[in-house]
Amino acid sequence: MASTAVHRSPWPRSGKGPILAEGATTDSSEDRPDEPTAGPADGFGPSSSVVADDASYSAADITVLEGLEAVRKRPGMYIGSTGPSGLHHLVYEVVDNSVDEAMAGHCTRIDVSLLPDGGCQVVDNGRGIPVDPHPKYDDLTAAEVVLTVLHAGGKFGGDGYKVSGGLHGVGVSVVNALSDRVEVEIDRAGTRYYMDFIQGGTAKTPLEPRGNAPEGRTGTTVRFWPDPSIFEEITFRAQTLLERFQMMAFLNRSLEIRFRDRRMSDDGDWTSYRYDGGIIDFVSHINQSKEALFETVGYFESSEQDQEVEVAFQWNTGFNSDGVHSFANGITTIEGGMHEEGFRKALTNVINRYAFDRGHLKADKDERLQGEDIREGLTAIISVRLADPQFEGQTKGKLGNVSIRSLVERATNEKLAEWLEEHPNEAKALIAKAVAASRARLAARQARDQARRKSALDGAGMPDKLKDCSSRNPDECELFIVEGDSAGGSAVQARDPRTMAILPIRGKILNVERARIDRMLKNTEIQTLVSAIGAGLGDEFEVDKIRYDKVILLCDADVDGSHIRTLLLTFFFRQMKELVEHGHVYIAQPPLYSTLVGKEKVYLKDDQVKEAFLAENPDHSNDFQRLKGLGEMDFDELAETTMDRDKRTLLQVSVETAAIADEVFSILMGEDVESRKHFIQTNAKDVRFLDI
Repeated sequence: MASTAVHRSPWPRSGKGPILAEGATTDSSEDRPDEPTAGPADGFGPSSSVVADDASYSAADITVLEGLEAVRKRPGMYIGSTGPSGLHHLVYEVVDNSVDEAMAGHCTRIDVSLLPDGGCQVVDNGRGIPVDPHPKYDDLTAAEVVLTVLHAGGKFGGDGYKVSGGLHGVGVSVVNALSDRVEVEIDRAGTRYYMDFIQGGTAKTPLEPRGNAPEGRTGTTVRFWPDPSIFEEITFRAQTLLERFQMMAFLNRSLEIRFRDRRMSDDGDWTSYRYDGGIIDFVSHINQSKEALFETVGYFESSEQDQEVEVAFQWNTGFNSDGVHSFANGITTIEGGMHEEGFRKALTNVINRYAFDRGHLKADKDERLQGEDIREGLTAIISVRLADPQFEGQTKGKLGNVSIRSLVERATNEKLAEWLEEHPNEAKALIAKAVAASRARLAARQARDQARRKSALDGAGMPDKLKDCSSRNPDECELFIVEGDSAGGSAVQARDPRTMAILPIRGKILNVERARIDRMLKNTEIQTLVSAIGAGLGDEFEVDKIRYDKVILLCDADVDGSHIRTLLLTFFFRQMKELVEHGHVYIAQPPLYSTLVGKEKVYLKDDQVKEAFLAENPDHSNDFQRLKGLGEMDFDELAETTMDRDKRTLLQVSVETAAIADEVFSILMGEDVESRKHFIQTNAKDVRFLDI
């Protein structure tokens, strides 16, 4: 789970927000000790405006952006945002090219380094980008075309790659467009070639030989420095990159991805990921902080023509029924798609058929299990590879190829049935768990029906403690979930009553990571949340019915506030996942400090901002006032610092990789104390991300 600072301008209701210097370097291999050796197989128009005179609007007014200029003009169209997620996307684009080489069988190791001067370097031991003249561009080599022409590369037809991970096909040319400087070295056929670019893709040195490549080495090296005039910040976060690289290593069996951060120490220790078990190891990793229902991790694979699938799965004793994570050509399909649909359908049919055949269920009692019953406690990874993936959906995170659904469904029907026959003890345990989940589901349905009948009889609508807004247009409405009645009272006075609703909650809500839905529905605070948001719960949640475009968590900036915030985020991710995926969940940022500069009061968000302020204003070292908790803040102070749309800062919560978020919530809110302790120690240096 990640967050992005959002200043002033709100995001559109249906949009998914973004999830986060120039320097010198050498051209030689001395900058890359322990280098990988050879692999085994050697135009926009003008912005919208009112035209005063139609006659004056002619062809001369149509702007055509040439080459990479279009990327610099509209970077969000190519990398999603100019915030932290867009910044890190540059690294992924370069690494994805190397992963494509691995998927083609020509690369075994990728080394990624964050450089002391703020740049990033990616080295692979693939075949090296071709350096011969391009048949279409007579004056350019193939390597120069790849770096300067959009939608150019070996993945668009031809025999370069059968499958590739590039989602939009814009690749390294976009990295070039959005960088201050880019340097490329290519080792191919015994020669090292070099070229570099400056100021958003302007060629500085055309491709030229620079002597011999190290003996036996082939591959590509890319170094780039993000353009500070494009991005909100140009500081990479190591943990964000590590999480992505680990996932890539899981999805590409036996590929080694190494990472080092040389910003603090020039040597930098390598962190290495390599998994010979592939997605089997991925499932074990996600479940390591959970109690496994049985030790075995199931696995099967199948292929036909230009597509293939592999699936790994294991049940745990938890109650989450949303542990199916799918990927296509290494790309996270967070919205699912045809491959996931085929697996879910076949899973339900196979488990029910086996249970009836073995007498675990009785047909005469209509005991058929529902999909959500069977998936309770299931962690599964579905990884498909196909020649022409069709991505769709709001975030381009949904796979639309119908043919892959048929392959996955057939493979699951056949291979999972075989696995159940070969593992009768495991089959019995998972069916018993599914039966218990079914009973809990029926009990929860009865509780919901009773609550609905009661509401209809007594005329109850929204919760008593909810101070609703007057607007009935969800696109402009916000719900502040506030810690405590006292803070709730201040927030009510500080709000804009037309568009801001206030819902105070008392204490810490139920930890849903350790509870089934029937128990959740008995919890008063959860009942209140479900009723206020108005879009249901769990499998019945419908994001189009939410009553507020923004659900904003407003908690104290202390340990208890962080815990309450984490409990709420766990609830939203587990039971209202689409609310998070569609970018409707935010975290308010009340400041920790205030100080006077002349007669003006200045508010400082946290210790990091305070230190930066002191560096510029050393005279204020003794003037600081640490602000009180939300409940003790004056309403006008709360309005000015935290709720006023023109002055506040919000963090928008987003999920780029559900499997990683699944693991994080299991660690933070599960039973494994050692895993939680290790996670906190590892992430304590970056409290902005630890808090969420």
